[in-house]
Amino acid sequence: MSSTFGTVFKVTTFGESHGKGVGAVVDGCPPGLSLSEKDIQPQLDRRRPGQSRLATDRNEADRVMILSGVDNGRVLGSPIGLCVANKDQRPGDYAAMRSIPRPSHADYTYQMKYGIRTLSGGGRSSARETIGRVAAGAIAEKFLFEKYGIEIVAWVTSVGTIAAAEVDETGISRKQVDGTLVRCPTRNEAEQMMRAIADAKEADDSLGGIISCVCRHVPAGLGEPVFDKLEARLAHAMLSIPATKGFEIGSGFSGSRMTGSTHNDPFVNKGERLGTATNYSGGVQGGISNGEPILFRVAFKPPATIGKAQTTVDFEGNQVTLEAKGRHDPCVVPRAVPIVETMAALVIADLALQQRSRGYTE
Repeated sequence: MSSTFGTVFKVTTFGESHGKGVGAVVDGCPPGLSLSEKDIQPQLDRRRPGQSRLATDRNEADRVMILSGVDNGRVLGSPIGLCVANKDQRPGDYAAMRSIPRPSHADYTYQMKYGIRTLSGGGRSSARETIGRVAAGAIAEKFLFEKYGIEIVAWVTSVGTIAAAEVDETGISRKQVDGTLVRCPTRNEAEQMMRAIADAKEADDSLGGIISCVCRHVPAGLGEPVFDKLEARLAHAMLSIPATKGFEIGSGFSGSRMTGSTHNDPFVNKGERLGTATNYSGGVQGGISNGEPILFRVAFKPPATIGKAQTTVDFEGNQVTLEAKGRHDPCVVPRAVPIVETMAALVIADLALQQRSRGYTE
């Protein structure tokens, strides 16, 4: 099983959804960075279950503990161990589903691949696995901001068929995003999204959605062509998040319907550097950052575990009716916002350190 991400700034996550705890080991963080649990906890708080009526009823504090790699508030350069205890796990909720692979869940595929699977919840396929990513990514965010001034902000663009109005990507802040429970900064659409999620939860059903993300002040030159292009690494990171089904950067699929004369981003003089007049490229050209804001979107499917009755078959092939038990999000996108942000940070931190190894610091 692959549980490690990164080349220089390397993260290995561990733990299952209903085990004793989850966490991560971070290797390659530059020594000397000031770091404490207070730097990591805010993103875990934004990700944690039970934070609002739109989320799962599972209620976890998700308090992080730094086990190693930090002394007197400074990173030592040795592996940083991070751990979060599971307090509100209820493995018994899944007893009735042990013989039934949940439709569109990983139960069947994990069983086929490994010949064994976690019988209490989704195990490593559960979104609870992302706690380690978020904790590690919060460290990457701190490094990127202090070293380069990089800011990463994600927000909910759509839930189901409800799409948010456009926002100013150059100025949007996390404070604005967190101004609504659904993490959509446009209030009219946010209210509609919240009603739709509440209705889906009441109906024992679920909804998907799209998250947009901007990475500002990323220096030009990050990315490792040809196979580790910046957008390829971002796509890898985002599509490794549970429930993701799509990724696009810049103009994305809409760019295929444009002409070259319209889609091209003309260069302009921006004082100390060249910039572009438009940003259909999404801040990446030739797989390398060009200094403009990096803009991308991630599509999430409706959560697979729902209480609504579904006709399916058990592992023996016998037809059954499944009404899944347990506590699950009716829509994952509000809580996935910090996951998208921190995974983007892990990608950019890793590529920045690779570029720095060449002797380039800008």
